[in-house]
Amino acid sequence: MRWQGSRKSGNVEDYRGQRFGGAGLKLGVGGTLVALVAGYFLGIDPRVILGLVQNMPAVTEPQGEPVGGVPSDAQGQFIAAVLGETEDTWSAIFQAAGAAYTPPKLALYSGQIRSACGFASAAAGPFYCPGDQKVYLDLEFFDELSTQFAAPGEFARAYVIAHEVGHHVQTLLGTEARLRAAQERAADAQRNQLQVRMELQADCFAGVWAKHADQTRHILEQGDMESALRAAASVGDDTIQKRTQGHVVPDSFTHGSAQQRVQWFQTGFTTGSVQACDTFGNGAI
Repeated sequence: MRWQGSRKSGNVEDYRGQRFGGAGLKLGVGGTLVALVAGYFLGIDPRVILGLVQNMPAVTEPQGEPVGGVPSDAQGQFIAAVLGETEDTWSAIFQAAGAAYTPPKLALYSGQIRSACGFASAAAGPFYCPGDQKVYLDLEFFDELSTQFAAPGEFARAYVIAHEVGHHVQTLLGTEARLRAAQERAADAQRNQLQVRMELQADCFAGVWAKHADQTRHILEQGDMESALRAAASVGDDTIQKRTQGHVVPDSFTHGSAQQRVQWFQTGFTTGSVQACDTFGNGAI
């Protein structure tokens, strides 16, 4: 991925190395497994994970303020460049539609952090919190993406960030609020189906971003798309369930199958159209 010449976003909050006060988090073996599995799906609604720890002792805010702006280390520079690419792309798309794009913040952390959606540990994986409109990322996830999910490469990592930013776009468009209202009225099975459609749309939006960013700034190199598609497939619900429990339970899907996630990312990339990402069907939420 060609990112070194990209504009680097200053909307990065770097909490790495900061300690959090309080009693900390102790999920136990079972709870940790659930958190790991859910987190690996990507784009997890943090309220699902954070519900596991709602009765745990309170955790205080981080000691000290985050380092703001563009990080100086190589990984941080890459994150800032990808975030900058998403800002430029979505700003142009929103402007063309007669609207203004407000970019999210991206919080880098290590181990654990408190968001507006509650407390989270690194086991939750990357997530977006609509409450504070921030993307949360522990960079250890990228190592796991490469080693445990066999999805190495910079563009695989960019896909992860773009997916989370896709959830921010949903918040700005009002989709997230409409979906949560629909879920409150729905039965359990339908709630899962709605959540799957939400996640698949974020995958599609990631594809839209990739299409526009490559058209305007030629960020893609040979093998990049294959890298992103491997990442999308590796975090499909069926792939995760086969790995963790040996069998697949489609009714429990919350993020979509490997085939669905690949398909919708490709739809976004092929069309470059936000309208083509109507995973709900005729806007039916």
